[in-house]
Amino acid sequence: MTGPADRTLTNDGVTAQTAQALRSAMQRLFAGKPLHTNGCLTKQNLWQEAQVSRATMNRARTILAEWDAHLAKHGKVASLEPNRDEEIRKLRKKLADKTQECTTLQRRLCAAATAIAALHHDNTLLRQELGASGGTVVPLHGPRGPA
Repeated sequence: MTGPADRTLTNDGVTAQTAQALRSAMQRLFAGKPLHTNGCLTKQNLWQEAQVSRATMNRARTILAEWDAHLAKHGKVASLEPNRDEEIRKLRKKLADKTQECTTLQRRLCAAATAIAALHHDNTLLRQELGASGGTVVPLHGPRGPA
């Protein structure tokens, strides 16, 4: 991040440009607006978001102390994580509803298949009985005249 001419270290233990990159990355992560990571509040995401090496981040002890103090005060949940958790909750509810719907439909399908099989069996028995008795089908009503 710095050129050979700009190697002056700040009180943070890193160059001014690196300190600025780390602080900007911290603010983006705390605000839930990461550019280079998934937004979780981890030190790995901090150095990746700042686009510096982990070793460089580790030299910035003052900035890391600010990071640790912020996490101790506000917790490790980034502002975008509750939205993600809510979306996961909604998706799980939707999945449970669809699973219940599929179970109901499967039960109805099995019941229909059982009824169809029973009707087929009854129909086969009736046809055999009709064929064995040599019976003929007689209409209940007499022939109708022209309409």
